[in-house]
Amino acid sequence: MPARPHPRPLVEDHVSHRMSRRSLLLSAAVLAAGTGPLAATARAAAKRPKVLVIGLDGALLTRVKDADAPHLEALMAAGLTAPSSIYANPLAPTMSGPGWSTLVTGVWPDKHNVRDNAFTGHRFDRYPDFLTRIETADPSLSTYAVSSWAPLTDTVFSAKVDTRVSTPGAEYDTGTTSRAVARLGSGDPDAVFVQLDNIDHAGHDHGAASSQYLDAIRGADAQVGQMVAAVKSRPSHAAEDWMIMVTADHGHTDAGGHGGSTLPERQTFLIATGPTLVPGSVRHDVKMPDVAASALAHLGIAIDPAWDLDGRPVQQPRPDDFDALRGKLTARTDETGIPAPVLGHTHTPPPGWSVDNSAMGTGGVAEWRGWSFTTDEFWTAAQRDQQRESNIRARDVFAVADGDEWHDKPVTGTFDSTLVSPAYPVTGDRTATLTYTTYYRQDGAQKGEVLVSYDDAAPVPVRTYTADVPSRTETVTLRVPAGARTARVRFRCTAGNNWYWVIDGVRLAQS
Repeated sequence: MPARPHPRPLVEDHVSHRMSRRSLLLSAAVLAAGTGPLAATARAAAKRPKVLVIGLDGALLTRVKDADAPHLEALMAAGLTAPSSIYANPLAPTMSGPGWSTLVTGVWPDKHNVRDNAFTGHRFDRYPDFLTRIETADPSLSTYAVSSWAPLTDTVFSAKVDTRVSTPGAEYDTGTTSRAVARLGSGDPDAVFVQLDNIDHAGHDHGAASSQYLDAIRGADAQVGQMVAAVKSRPSHAAEDWMIMVTADHGHTDAGGHGGSTLPERQTFLIATGPTLVPGSVRHDVKMPDVAASALAHLGIAIDPAWDLDGRPVQQPRPDDFDALRGKLTARTDETGIPAPVLGHTHTPPPGWSVDNSAMGTGGVAEWRGWSFTTDEFWTAAQRDQQRESNIRARDVFAVADGDEWHDKPVTGTFDSTLVSPAYPVTGDRTATLTYTTYYRQDGAQKGEVLVSYDDAAPVPVRTYTADVPSRTETVTLRVPAGARTARVRFRCTAGNNWYWVIDGVRLAQS
C-alpha cells in the first residue's frame, strides 16, 4: 500500500507553451485546403489529440457503482467500461508499486520487475512510462504528471517528462486536483497523468464495505468532475480530440487491505472515452497494460514491436473466437469455492472448434472434464494461490485443461483431451505463422502437445511442453506442404493429478 504522504518539496520542471509539429502540419493542411469537402475533411483531421489519465488508488468498480458518483457514471455512459483483474504472488503482490508500474509502462511485472513499493530492481530503463515514450517519440509534445503518492512522480515517471509534481502531504488530493485543473484549464498539455490516493486510505482505515470508502469515492468523483470540466472549458476544446481514461492500481478487501490473492484485491478497471469507443459499452478483453498503449495510439505514436509491450490499444480490439462464448458461460456445477452467481464456464466450443474427449477418463469435477472454456474470475476462484493468478496474458474467455482440479472428485482413467481448431485456409509450399497465448504449469508425467494437420491428414507435432512455461505469446513458423489447402491445429493435454495448461488468442496466418 502507498505510505501516507509527508510534506516534501514540490518537484516541477516547467516548459514553455508550445504547439506540436503535428498541429502545425495539420493547420497548414486546413489553410491549403480552403473551402469545400476537402477543407472540411482537413479541419476534422486537424483536431489535436490529447490524453488525460486519472488513477484512483485502491478503487473498486463495484463500489463506484454503489456510490453516488455522477461524474464517473457520465464517463461510463459516454464511453467504455472494462472490469479487469491482475496478478498475485509469486508474480507480484497486489500493491501500488507493481500496479502503477504496470499501468504506466504497458508491461506486466515479469518485465518491469517491480515487486514492492520500494521499486527495487525496476527496469524502467528498458520499459519506461508512457509519458517518457511520448517525449522520446515527439519532444514537442507537452507532458505532465501529478500525484498524491510521491514515488510515482519521483521514481516511475522519468526526468524526460516535462513536468512532474509530487503534491505536498498537507495538500494531498485537493492539491493534486487543483494543480491538474490549472494545467488542464489554462495550459496546453498533450498528455496528463493524475493520481488520487484517498480512496486507498479509506480502504485501509475502514474497509471497502464501509460508508467511509463510499464517501472517498464520492470525493474522488467530484475531483474527476473538476478535471473533466477543465478539459471541456478550454477555449480550444472544439479543436481538440481528448481521450480520457480512469483506472485503478488494485482493489481492496471488505475488511480493508490488499496485497493478497483474493479477487477483490486483484480487481481493477478502465473507464475510457474517445472518438472510437462505443458509448455505454462494456468489454472484458481489456487489461492493465492497455492504458499506456491506448494513450500512445491516441496521440498517433506508432507502437514499436521492439518495445515489447504487453498492452494493446483499446481503440483497436482484436476479436477472439473464445471471447464469443461469454454469453454462453454458466455457473458452477461441482465446484464449491466459486461463488454461485459467477458465470464463467462452458464445455461448448465456439463455431469451428471442437474438443476430442474420446480418450478422456470419466468422473472427476464436471467443470474441468477435458478442455473447458472459462474466465479468470471463475478459474482462479476454483483454488487460490496455486499460481492460476499468473495467467496474465490470456484475455476474457480462454481454454484451460486442468487435471489438478478435475481430480478433486474420484476419477477413472487419465486426463487426455484435445482442443481442435477450425480448418484455416493456407497456400501450399509457403510458410505460415501460428501464434497463441499460453500458460503451462508442469507436474509429473503431464505433457502438452501442439500438432498441425494439413488437409486433415495425420497431425504432426510442432511444439511440446514438459516444463513450466510462464504466461507468454508463442510464435511457431510452419512450412506448409505443397498442394495443401487447409491447416488444423490441435492442443493435446495428457495428465494425471497434475497441473494445468491455458490456451488463448489462437491465430494462423500467411503473409
